[in-house]
Amino acid sequence: MVGSFIFALAINVLIIPTNLGEGGVTGVALILYYLFEWSPGLVTLVINSLLIVIGYKFLSKTSVLYTIIAVIFNSLFLHLSHDWRVEASDMLVNAIFGGVLAGLGIGMVIRTGGTTAGTTILARIANKYFGWSISYGLLFFDLIVVFSSYFIIGTERLMVTIVMLYVGTKVMDFIVEGMNHKKAVTIISKSYEEIAEQINKKTHRGITVLTGYGYYMKDDKKILYVIIHKQEVLMLKKIVKAIDDESFVAIHDVRDVIGKGFMDSANV
Repeated sequence: MVGSFIFALAINVLIIPTNLGEGGVTGVALILYYLFEWSPGLVTLVINSLLIVIGYKFLSKTSVLYTIIAVIFNSLFLHLSHDWRVEASDMLVNAIFGGVLAGLGIGMVIRTGGTTAGTTILARIANKYFGWSISYGLLFFDLIVVFSSYFIIGTERLMVTIVMLYVGTKVMDFIVEGMNHKKAVTIISKSYEEIAEQINKKTHRGITVLTGYGYYMKDDKKILYVIIHKQEVLMLKKIVKAIDDESFVAIHDVRDVIGKGFMDSANV
């Protein structure tokens, strides 16, 4: 709901006053608004309702439910904030902040497992079956709609709209994938049993014990491998240091984690 509200603000407060375009169903709604002054809220509701039928076949039940909620409230907020405006004479400023708000809003919706329907459904399908990044898949499909608005908004506004979409894509990418990095931790210690027990007890994370061989010392070693949230790194370091301050610990950034305790594979 919050994401839908923020996205509606981006459209009504920053994008429409500057006569910029947009991608997806919203872009189509803006073209119809500029031509016939049809309500963007009503147009997006009608078109997205039809697209949800398609998305139902490809998305999980949870995603479909969240998408329906997002579509309803997005259309509602587009209607309620129709007359809201910000006085800004610089088209590029509106485009940048419009992209930030749009990316933030859509990113929040996608992060919960939903979509804003339209090309977002196509982007999630591409992500599920072809491994495309959701944000860049969305950019690809949105550009198709944006270029079709050339004859309505002109060359200059088309170029500024592309800049706005790029900004929105980067913001959305940060919200969806980069806001809460996971960490992969590799621990080599003779006290691996005690360390594993304490990590499991205090973080409730599953731990994999691997068998390795130390080339320098020519001895067998047990290696702990665990995925944790970045907020848990400090706790893990304290656990390891308290038990074996001579242990070897390597911490790596992890972009995506699919499995119990992290992302549900059904929503990927």
